[in-house]
Amino acid sequence: MIQKFPTAELRTTVRNFSVRLSSTPRGARLARLLAAEQLRSWGLPLHPAEHIVAELATNAVTHGRVPGRDFRVTVYVVGDTLRIEVTDTRGDDLPRVRHTTADDETGRGLLVVEALADRWGTAPGLRPRKTVWAEITLPPGLSTTRASADPHTGRTGPGHARGIASPKFSP
Repeated sequence: MIQKFPTAELRTTVRNFSVRLSSTPRGARLARLLAAEQLRSWGLPLHPAEHIVAELATNAVTHGRVPGRDFRVTVYVVGDTLRIEVTDTRGDDLPRVRHTTADDETGRGLLVVEALADRWGTAPGLRPRKTVWAEITLPPGLSTTRASADPHTGRTGPGHARGIASPKFSP
């Protein structure tokens, strides 16, 4: 006798974008540009995610840089949550919010992340990595918007409809 089981249907669209970049100021800038383009392709607002990516990527290349090692930016949506992750190779140097004075020229990046994100934190990775993450709750209706996919590959995101790996930006 063959017994039929009810099938579960996945009703949540999971969107995922991940890129590895050089631990340089140019890599941090490219992280922001690529994440912004990905958010546009998904029909999601750039603010505040673009600023969070910029701050976390800048921290990765400033404080998490190890010569010859890259950092990774991952942006994904599950349900009504947009999650931004930046992974670097300085797991021994955990980020902390610094209390700055009016005269300080640096040290406000995590204050900006804390102000813009609904939640943020760190997670250990495989040695010697760490991931700094931030989450934003999306406005109702945006999390269920379907991104248009390339008809040949089924992929979504920058460059896929044009058959290239990523958009080209001028320096």
